[in-house]
Amino acid sequence: MYTNKKLLVAAALSCSIIFMQSFVPKARHDDDKPVNLKILPKDISEEELHKLMRNYSMALGVRCGFCHVSEPVPGRDRPKFDFASDAKPEKNIARNMMLMVQGINENYLSKMKGGDHALEQISCVTCHMGKISPMVSVDSLPRKTDSLKRK
Repeated sequence: MYTNKKLLVAAALSCSIIFMQSFVPKARHDDDKPVNLKILPKDISEEELHKLMRNYSMALGVRCGFCHVSEPVPGRDRPKFDFASDAKPEKNIARNMMLMVQGINENYLSKMKGGDHALEQISCVTCHMGKISPMVSVDSLPRKTDSLKRK
């Protein structure tokens, strides 16, 4: 009976240790760090990078594979991504758009003071509104035909 209790306690302890390890954050290795960052800061945290990429994804209504090279993996739901690759032109377009947004925010909007129409900052969603192509043409604006009628 005493041996069974010892065995039961040892098994419970082992299970507890295994369970608790699932909550310990994994240590990052140098080879896990993002590579080929040309616009984003080289020391960006993994959490901040994922948050930023999710924002881009939502702003354009796309998934990771829109800008990043991916290949299907048999037996897995998700493809394998090569985030460092510059093979897709959309990635360089995104970089140029990031520079454009940064420039507008720093060189123009940051200098505007007060006023009803002053913006603090713009982001991808300002123009893209969940679409791949920016929605900035006059044709995309809602029509107010009543205000155009002559009296």
